[in-house]
Amino acid sequence: MDIREAIDAVVSGNSLTMDDAAAVMRQIMQGEATPAQLGSFLTALRLKGESTEEIAGMATVMREFSLKVQVEGPLVDSVGTGGDGTNTFNISTGAALAAAGAGVRIAKHGNRAASGSCGTADVLEALGVRIELPPEGVERCINEGGIGFMFAQAFHPSMRHAGPVRREIGIRTVFNILGPLTNPAAAQRQLIGVAFPELGEKVAEVMRLLGSERSLVVHGAGGMDEIALDGDTSVWELRDGQVESWTFRPGDTGLPRWSVEDLRGGGPEANAAAMRRLLDGEGGPFRDAVLLNAAGVLLAAGAAATIPEGIQQAAQSIDSGAARQRLEALVELSNAE
Repeated sequence: MDIREAIDAVVSGNSLTMDDAAAVMRQIMQGEATPAQLGSFLTALRLKGESTEEIAGMATVMREFSLKVQVEGPLVDSVGTGGDGTNTFNISTGAALAAAGAGVRIAKHGNRAASGSCGTADVLEALGVRIELPPEGVERCINEGGIGFMFAQAFHPSMRHAGPVRREIGIRTVFNILGPLTNPAAAQRQLIGVAFPELGEKVAEVMRLLGSERSLVVHGAGGMDEIALDGDTSVWELRDGQVESWTFRPGDTGLPRWSVEDLRGGGPEANAAAMRRLLDGEGGPFRDAVLLNAAGVLLAAGAAATIPEGIQQAAQSIDSGAARQRLEALVELSNAE
């Protein structure tokens, strides 16, 4: 399907098939769509509402055009769509380090801040990690250190064709959803946070269509794209090819309740300093949020049977120094070239 045909279909309120969405995405990734066509398509898709088949088709092609990290064995990602406007501390990054310290191999995919003040790439860079690694560098980090980071803009070079239009139109588009779904290491298990509840089931269904083994898609109280400590978290769990929804209540964990305000972060240097203190054993809201979300990663990985069990494993990871060692290994290995 040509992108002009796709625009006409979507403007008329019709959804594209997975194959047609993939065909359009291929034109975009090859630079064959004009800025006017791309802007029209993205806006029309947003107004209609992206279907699971459309997102899955576009994600398939975005994966096809990405650089590839090839590592043997199971991998897990901890990622969020962003855009929740909460400007919280880098919870998913801390959760990834804690889960890595608990023995789960992490292939973290992320970018610089889009809506907040400090994204995954920003805080890791401030912690001393070399973020712009080639695929073989990331492979070494995962194989030797148990955790690697893939800087999204470096691993998706074909996105340069869409970047200027996205910035110019200034609205959230399907590309904000695609980032967490296009891990270049093909991680088959993931904890994915979504900023808007209407995306939860949709993203879980997309992961099913893409062949994910197990995914936890979460939307926390207060609009967080994380598991929340201050209220219920909606969970859509993909397991054994089926999506089931359930509600997580933080009172079940024994952790204190912390509001979104308590979890506010700062810039890269401030968040890096807070991350170091957390990994050195400092208590408080950042630690508790990291423990809870690391438990979600461990649950998705199959390393923990329940959230409370995952919290215990994450606490042991931090308190034993294992999580800190994973960060130190990532810094050393990423700078080894």
